[in-house]
Amino acid sequence: MAKRILIVDDEPNIVLMVGSRLKANGYEILSAHDGMAGYDLAQKEKPDLIILDLMLPKIDGYKVCGLLKKDTRYSKIPIIMFTAKAQEEDVALGKEMGADDYMMKPFKPDILLAKIQELIGPAA
Repeated sequence: MAKRILIVDDEPNIVLMVGSRLKANGYEILSAHDGMAGYDLAQKEKPDLIILDLMLPKIDGYKVCGLLKKDTRYSKIPIIMFTAKAQEEDVALGKEMGADDYMMKPFKPDILLAKIQELIGPAA
């Protein structure tokens, strides 16, 4: 069974681009376009990994990450913060909220794929 990755980003092109690349590598993709929908989908589907934008409508990525990491049912799901916010304090806050990694936009697909494989292994 393919490993499932939830992409939470309010930019449809990012979801499409990242999702296409991950599907081509054998992963199953789930997606949400705002923080609340991402949080709800993460609880319902328990994906193997979450790629989470920070600047999201309804609830920001920091809050989504913090809520999931504080709940023992979801705390083991690796979360990659995915953002254009490059300030040192942004990275520190992401780590404080429990993010497993932090990736800057624009991103290199090979680096993202390598990070995913490091966190959860190959797709199947």
